[in-house]
This record gives sequence, C-alpha cells and structure tokens, in this order.
Amino acid sequence: MSTDSMSAPRPDPASTGPAALNGTYPEPLWMQARDSLVNLVAVGEAKPGSRLPPERELCGMLGISRVTLRKALTALVEEGVLHSAQGRGWYVAAAERKEWPNTLESFSETAHRMGLLATSRVLRRESGPASFDEAEAFQIAPGAPLFRLERVRMLDGVPIAVDLSLLPADIALGFDEVDFTVRSLYDTITGAGFELAQADTTIEARPADAALAGHLAIATGTPVLDMRQIVRDRTQRPLLSSSIRYAGDRYRLRTSFMRKPGL
Repeated sequence: MSTDSMSAPRPDPASTGPAALNGTYPEPLWMQARDSLVNLVAVGEAKPGSRLPPERELCGMLGISRVTLRKALTALVEEGVLHSAQGRGWYVAAAERKEWPNTLESFSETAHRMGLLATSRVLRRESGPASFDEAEAFQIAPGAPLFRLERVRMLDGVPIAVDLSLLPADIALGFDEVDFTVRSLYDTITGAGFELAQADTTIEARPADAALAGHLAIATGTPVLDMRQIVRDRTQRPLLSSSIRYAGDRYRLRTSFMRKPGL
C-alpha cells in the first residue's frame, strides 16, 4: 500500500462496546484491539473494578482471533490498565489513590503534574482580625487584619479536600478580586512578589463533621487527614497558614527518611 494513500479511520468504539477492527490499517490488529479497549476505559464505558465482556464476545465485537485478543489483553495487564482473575475474566484496574509529593507544591501544581484539572468552589473569602493563636503563628499583633479563603478543592470535578487558608492583609492586597475557582493561591502570592520557600507541616486523622462530610460527599464521622501548614519565605517570615482536610481514601503522602551517619 502506498505510504501517501488515505488510510482507514481508526476504530471508534460505539456505546455498546468496541467496534470491529480494520485489517487494512497499518497498525497490527492486537495494537488496534489494545487501543479500542483503552478507549472504552477512557470514555467510562468500562469503569474501574468492572469486568470486561467474555473473550468470545470481545473477539466477535472486534473481529479478531482469541490469540490476537489475548496479546492485547496481556499488554494492558502489563501497563496496569487491566488485571486478570483466574477463571473469572478480565477486570479494569481500580483507580489508585494519587500520591502527594514531599516537596512544597500547590494543589494546582500537583494536579498538573498528575495530568488532572484542579478547580475550587469558594465557600468564603473575607478579612478579619487575627486571634491570639493566629497572631502568634504569623508573628503579628492580635487583632491585625488577616485574609481568609476557604475552598472545596477538586480534581477533575471530584471533591478531594476543604482548604482554609489565612494570609496577612498586606500580602493579600487585591485578592478580593481574584477568581479562586480556577486561580492558584500559590501563583497569586508569588505573582504579588512573595516567595514561598519552606513549610512546617503536621498531619493527623480526625472525624469529619457534618459540614465537612457534606462538602466531600462522605459520611459524617469518616476519618479525614487534616494537614496544617505554616509556609514561610527565605527570611522565615510566615506568609500563609492553611488547614487542608483531605478525604482519607483520596490522599496519600509520599516521603522518605534518611539515617544519620554513624547510627
């Protein structure tokens, strides 16, 4: 076949399953089958944890032999898209919890690194006087103005956490006009000329109250991970305080430990 001739269109799975493959397409049939099955997962027709149709049915849909189908299925197992259960068939792999890094990243930066879309629903934004504890954390006088921003943080539309952030008013000038449904708070702070360099962090498990459970679509009392941070610049000035309460089954922190020499 001439290299400049028009090739047949790539298979586009129908709503009832994968379409028959085209044997004239230059890509091997097993690779076309693999792509067709990946598309089923991508468009949500085959959901995580669900079982694929029986091999005989898939062979009929795709118009290929069982040997060819097995090659495609085995490739998808190696890629982590599917897993097999002896005598029960082929299943779409369950979605794994995403890992948060052990470097200082914003929620939006982490989402971008994972290939996900970060959005927010703003619950409140307001300025108010610092309490004694807040003033101590920011090394300012009690009653000094703080900017408060509370959001439900979402990845691809799924609620992941409720984030309450506090900043001294001189850092948050103009923040009342920012669209924090899509805008990163970290980007807004650095865009104002401040450098977020280091964070002191504590993480502990707490039961979700009714309000938090409603925002995260979980049952009241479900354990959540409450991550509290004080973020400082390179002079150790506190710029941002946050309490981010994550749905426990949607968050995993990755870290590492080093042993001191001589121990």
